[in-house]
Amino acid sequence: MKRTTLSLLACATALAAVTGFAAVSAPDDSGTDTAAPAARLPVERTSLLCPAPSTSDLAETAYTSFTPVTKGADEKGGAVLETAEPGEATEDDKDAGKSDEKDGKEEKDEKDEKGEKDGKDEKKEKPAVEPKAPGTPATGKTSGADTPALIGTAEGKSAPGWTVQQTTEVAAGTGRGLQGVNCTAPDTEFWFPGASTAADRTDYVHLTNPDDSAAVVDIELYGKDGAVKTTVGEGITVPPHGSESLLLSTLSDVKQTDLTVHVGVRSGRVGAEVQALDDKTGGDWLSAAADPASDLVIPGIPKDATAVRLVLFTPGGTDADLKVRLASPSGLITPAGHETVHVKAGMTTGVDLGEVTRGEAGSLVLTPTGGSVPVVAAVRVVRGEGGEQESAFIPASAPVGARATSADNRAKSTTLSLSAPGEAAKVKVTASAGSEGGTTATKTYTVKGGTTQNVDAPVPAGLKGSYALTVETVSGGPVYGSRTLTGSDDDVASFTVQTLPDDRGTVSVPNADEDLSVLQR
Repeated sequence: MKRTTLSLLACATALAAVTGFAAVSAPDDSGTDTAAPAARLPVERTSLLCPAPSTSDLAETAYTSFTPVTKGADEKGGAVLETAEPGEATEDDKDAGKSDEKDGKEEKDEKDEKGEKDGKDEKKEKPAVEPKAPGTPATGKTSGADTPALIGTAEGKSAPGWTVQQTTEVAAGTGRGLQGVNCTAPDTEFWFPGASTAADRTDYVHLTNPDDSAAVVDIELYGKDGAVKTTVGEGITVPPHGSESLLLSTLSDVKQTDLTVHVGVRSGRVGAEVQALDDKTGGDWLSAAADPASDLVIPGIPKDATAVRLVLFTPGGTDADLKVRLASPSGLITPAGHETVHVKAGMTTGVDLGEVTRGEAGSLVLTPTGGSVPVVAAVRVVRGEGGEQESAFIPASAPVGARATSADNRAKSTTLSLSAPGEAAKVKVTASAGSEGGTTATKTYTVKGGTTQNVDAPVPAGLKGSYALTVETVSGGPVYGSRTLTGSDDDVASFTVQTLPDDRGTVSVPNADEDLSVLQR
């Protein structure tokens, strides 16, 4: 027998052995599926990335970290947040440094100065919040323009559903008001419909790299006429454990009221957020929209919204026609004059919906009028009048799923909005203990099909500090949610809105058994 044949037989035997030990139990000869359904198990590790909160000296930033108690989670583990720092210098960087015109004395002075500041730098590198054990929120505060981005990792008992909320109040200037963002998990692709390079807007893309090697990122812009030519949008390097902030207006000199920003990662992974600051109506964070889909829900538009602008983009090569409806407390209604919207392929479309909620809770429900074409969408919401206006963004969201978590909630400042665009659903909402005291509280709600409700969310008894909310789908159809947080400035309608997609605290794991009988077949 030839050596090649022997090798093939040996490989086949080894493969059969490996397959035998990893095989899922096969169905019996009758064709009946006897395999047990997949189980949902707690995740064992979670990563979160928080962008640098502000460039304003007037910024006051609060962080809230919370992990819900999850049945079956590991008894060990913890969470930690660290400041994002530039990675180690490359050989090219070192060579470039040799060409500097500094003499030896200047270099020595710099080293001495650096040594004197080491103690202070270590203090600066300590993050504002240190996560606590599951079930209790941990909070921290910082101020000024020098607060860095944060990189977080949770393992074991602290990993399932770990959520960190970053909330910044800016007293005056461009972007004044309340800016809130949920720290995001690293990924390789993000869509941001609703950005702008208009004269009164200052929008930044924040990129944070959690890994030990550099990430390479491309940023693409799409306006009303299609792709916008960028000067430095390709091959952007984000250093290991580092963060980069790019002003959109430096990527292109084209002024666009409505832009869709696409962040694609060539190598590595990053966290990405857009900070949208307006000269007149304050500003907020624009978080990534849900993945492109033909059916979209934008949940929890504030009932007192004075202006709502819908921004859409379809990344494929086919135009999309969508039916626009508002899920109100009484059911699905069609906004007068905005029954449908046409989105041209590869182009960003903006539609002014005005005061679409008319004093009632509402969520936008977008569905195809014909063929299904994937779309991304978000709305820009304005509250207040005249010089007391403030703006925020709500992207299309994934449903609550098994459980969603909102970390930073405050007495008399939190509004929880729940929407069931299809069939009715039953939802359980739990308020955690307060960060400084209080006991948990739970309420159950039924959301009628086709409606949105601003529910009277539970508040911890004896609350001191801030608290977290978890929302769980008990039964019925998909539920979408958002949380609106209002600011402390009574003169300005300051607010921020965060959607409530599944917190990914559990993962579906198929049941598998060893089946050595396959080796005998």
